[in-house]
Amino acid sequence: MTRIGVLTGDGIGLEIVPSAIAVANAAARAESAEFDWLELPFGRSAINSHGTPVPEETLLALDDLDIWVLGPHDSAGYPAEHAGRTPGAVIRKRYGLFANLRPARAFPGVHATSRAIDLLIARENTEGLYADRNMVAGSGEFMPTPDIAMAVGVITRQATERIARVAFDAARQRKHRVTIVHKANVLTMTTGLFRDVCREVAADYSDVIVDEQHVDAMAAHLVRRAGDFDVVVTENLFGDILSDLAGELAGSLGMAASVNCSDTKVMAQAAHGAAPDIAGRGLANPVAMILSTAMAFRRHGLATTDSAMVAVAGRMEAAVADTLAASVATADLGGTATTTEFTAAVVERV
Repeated sequence: MTRIGVLTGDGIGLEIVPSAIAVANAAARAESAEFDWLELPFGRSAINSHGTPVPEETLLALDDLDIWVLGPHDSAGYPAEHAGRTPGAVIRKRYGLFANLRPARAFPGVHATSRAIDLLIARENTEGLYADRNMVAGSGEFMPTPDIAMAVGVITRQATERIARVAFDAARQRKHRVTIVHKANVLTMTTGLFRDVCREVAADYSDVIVDEQHVDAMAAHLVRRAGDFDVVVTENLFGDILSDLAGELAGSLGMAASVNCSDTKVMAQAAHGAAPDIAGRGLANPVAMILSTAMAFRRHGLATTDSAMVAVAGRMEAAVADTLAASVATADLGGTATTTEFTAAVVERV
């Protein structure tokens, strides 16, 4: 039996995380697998019960787990005393989840702006320009005067090499092509180092075709010809922006699956947020959370040679695809199904 942590989160997390669990349990029954779901205090409810969005007991439990599901969290709506690092950042840093993998794929039955899109963005997840990742401790944003705000960014050889290897390994399982995205014409030292280290890693993968793009040009190319790309490797900020664009090109950010992972631990976390404006109304699209969970199962299963986990992931992915192909969809995709109705349709197809 595989133990899986559950951190439901806030907003629509209370709807889409149970959806992912329901689909996973149906797929597990079909594969004679069994999961032990461990619900852990997290987010706004944990503030109410424990005085903090990420209680110590949650972190101690995660210490003993290799896989968990993280729902979206509305940290912007937390009381001011909890307005520091987001709960996801606390967990990501503690467990060294250095790779953020975000696929974007057009599904039959979904109106996608780019019907040919089928790519994977491998985003470095521990450094760059974000203020919670560019300092050993504290924030990398600061204001020397009330009228001046500054930020620093960091790129290291070690972090770049490990995300590059994740990207090239993924390409070997896909279409054997990697695009390195940078802005070395302007950020010559930082993203120039990222580009150069990725090129060095590419030398170990003679079977993979490599090209590169400046990030601004890459955004334009995604809009014009997203189907030409396979695996995209880039730094943190660029990867965040490009993956949101890719998700919309595939139909909706509600389709945007994602995992945050190290070599040994994997966290399923949909790329979108908690959407408090639609929470509790049955409008949330659970596809990203379901597919994120399936991604986590597949990665964990391959790493541990657990064929049942890989098979469960395949069933979940196929059931989502079959449901969408049957024109069952939530409102963001132009459909009329509620979150519960869509989930039930996916479970039926498992």
